[in-house]
Amino acid sequence: MSNSTLTLLPSATPFSYAVLVFAAFAGIPVVFDADASQPASLSTNGQVVTDADEIIKAIAQITPTSSSENDAKISFFLALQTAISGSPAYAELVASLDSLDDHLRFRTYLIGHQPSASDWTLWGTLKGSSQALGILKRNAHPHLSRWYSHLESLPTTQTAIASYHDAKAAKAKGSKSAASFALGLEGAVEGQVVTRFPPEPSGYLHIGHTKAAILNQYFARMYKGKLIIRFDDTNPSKERSEFEQTILEDLELMGIKGDVISHTSDHFEKLYELGLQIIKEGNAYADDTLQEEMRAQRFDGIPSKRRDATIEENLERFAMMKEGTEEGRRWCIRAKISVDNPNKAMRDPVIYRCNELPHHRTGDKWKVYPTYDFACPLVDSIEGVTHALRTNEYRDRNPQYQWMLDALKLRTVRVWDFSRINFVYTLLSKRKLHWFVDQKLVKGWDDPRFPTVRGIRRRGMTVEALTQFMLQQGPSQSVLLLEWDSFWATNKKVIDPVAPRFWATTKSNLVKVTINAGSIPAETKTLPRHKKNPEVGTKSTVFSSFILVEQEDAQSFEDQEEITLMDWGNAFVRSRDVSPSGEVTHIEMELHLEGDFKKTKKKITWLSEPKPDSATPPLVDVRLLDYDYLITKKTLEKDDDVADFVTPVTEFPTDAFSDTNVLDLKKGDIIQFERKGYYIYDGEVEADGKKTREFVKIPDGKAAGIASKAPVPDASAAASKAKSAGGKAWGKGGPAKAQQSEAAPKADATPESTMYSVRPVYGDQVLMASDLDDIKMYKVREVYDQV
Repeated sequence: MSNSTLTLLPSATPFSYAVLVFAAFAGIPVVFDADASQPASLSTNGQVVTDADEIIKAIAQITPTSSSENDAKISFFLALQTAISGSPAYAELVASLDSLDDHLRFRTYLIGHQPSASDWTLWGTLKGSSQALGILKRNAHPHLSRWYSHLESLPTTQTAIASYHDAKAAKAKGSKSAASFALGLEGAVEGQVVTRFPPEPSGYLHIGHTKAAILNQYFARMYKGKLIIRFDDTNPSKERSEFEQTILEDLELMGIKGDVISHTSDHFEKLYELGLQIIKEGNAYADDTLQEEMRAQRFDGIPSKRRDATIEENLERFAMMKEGTEEGRRWCIRAKISVDNPNKAMRDPVIYRCNELPHHRTGDKWKVYPTYDFACPLVDSIEGVTHALRTNEYRDRNPQYQWMLDALKLRTVRVWDFSRINFVYTLLSKRKLHWFVDQKLVKGWDDPRFPTVRGIRRRGMTVEALTQFMLQQGPSQSVLLLEWDSFWATNKKVIDPVAPRFWATTKSNLVKVTINAGSIPAETKTLPRHKKNPEVGTKSTVFSSFILVEQEDAQSFEDQEEITLMDWGNAFVRSRDVSPSGEVTHIEMELHLEGDFKKTKKKITWLSEPKPDSATPPLVDVRLLDYDYLITKKTLEKDDDVADFVTPVTEFPTDAFSDTNVLDLKKGDIIQFERKGYYIYDGEVEADGKKTREFVKIPDGKAAGIASKAPVPDASAAASKAKSAGGKAWGKGGPAKAQQSEAAPKADATPESTMYSVRPVYGDQVLMASDLDDIKMYKVREVYDQV
């Protein structure tokens, strides 16, 4: 595979979906060339194959998963592909789909126990046939539909299709980027790829970090390589050991585990030696220009007065910096690249600064620390990284990255960049998120309203869906402001087939119903938890003459109307008692089990009312929690004061009853309360001596579910409320700062003294602790482990 590349023409008609998805599944790099002379061409082992069917066969021969297929089997399904794609008569097409549905009745795949060339060939054919897809939507071919949806949901398929649409969009816009757009890592060799995810241990991972983390693991696994988790710990002012543990926990919540855990601080000695080397070779100099003046000089292309200092002077000043003397703290080291390069990232960036604060791993050994721009490329090279994946906001720094490696004659590293993730009504700034915590507007960093990894997982996002969504976005270079609908819609596709179904009735103004004049004795029956998936298990449901229904349902009933009691059957509403205020207080019903539920307009949930003298078990107190966005503006500008845009009310609790089936749930279990939505069990709380189980509502991606639930507040009123919640809000631009040297460390914008303790990642360090239970994220089980 390392010598194979697939080139596709994105504007080809018809487009070969089969070739694309099979190549992606096989780990073959895919390039979309807007000027390609052929719709598809596979270059492998010095040969070029251009016929789509022959490409399928060639990929099958070099793919271990397809080794069990022989040419006869592949040819058979290729013939079936031709029959479906050749615009057959409706009856012929249905007959072909019937045959496939029957074949898949007791099979997961067409041949064998994993996707093969035959599977991808037929999947691609169906994908390109609007007529066939239209027939599948009628739900008359459940086994074929299940097979199709499964292959479509695989991460490689999602990524491949997303890359195809991105390439088409680029071509439509007249962009040249379509010619070089690739779904693979350039120059990747199977077994030799090394990627890295380098978080700074200064906070929690959020949704913006997940894409980088997932893509790094994805490509490391795709090429059977290695993933390094490296903590970029070069700034003692902001970093703490406990954040390393929380980041590892966040990664675990995403299903990501590195093959190696390292730290930039592991290489401080080597980096210092390289710092000396770059100075000795005349490629760096010491500078004591004040920060604001240096920034202005770099902007205007003006050289520093220290730029032409001798090597001896620069080495002497670097030595003082290392000792942390009063004189040394005035200086920094800058790379001597350019004064007026059009790319301002190339205008003599700072590569070393002084910092007197103790480092959380090396203590007070060092007084000088490398900047990210200097340390990142060098450590990438030292640790054997082959491909550095990072967001394209760093694109201007790519030439700087390469310059550092060239200047020090280190092994080169390929940079692969991608667009960052942004969502509407979402804050990703650590400073602004910390403000919400400080003002106690949220319960902690794992609050379901927060875009942190632990926040979105606590709200019910699954690892499977998170990975699928990020891989869909992966290759895109476009910087987009995403809505949350597609994010949660992807999650719904994952949880819907396996989420057990339960019932809950809102406590407020519950209506008592008597059925058949109270003549039906209480009886417990065993029913499936999921009508379409028996593997989910069973539940116990109590049937009796005395049930409870919600006031909203009762208000909608008409006298003598036939309704359906879900899981039971039809019943007639014989009479209703209504209070002077208009609330329904009691209903008499008569069962009509021979009635047709398809003819009723109202299908309602219900619970048997506990009676002291009956076998009906008591109901369980539950609280259903729904949430709104924390801010009222889609995107905050740089100078916006977050306190001006705080949503007044963001948590919406509803007290309800459920039956005893929910007592078997564990924290993190995902269910559906029918007619209410999907929920994740968040644990049990106790208030006023009564235990209540709390469930957090999982958005389903529908517009109504993700729309803001509160009116936009008056800016001044919102600011007043937020600022009174716990102190002065962050002002525009923050507090005034004294002018300081660029060599001085950057102070942390927010206090972090309330951080809880965690086990050290390494060694026996003693960490300060408080309030672990308030923020510790529970383990969320994989959704498919629940069945």
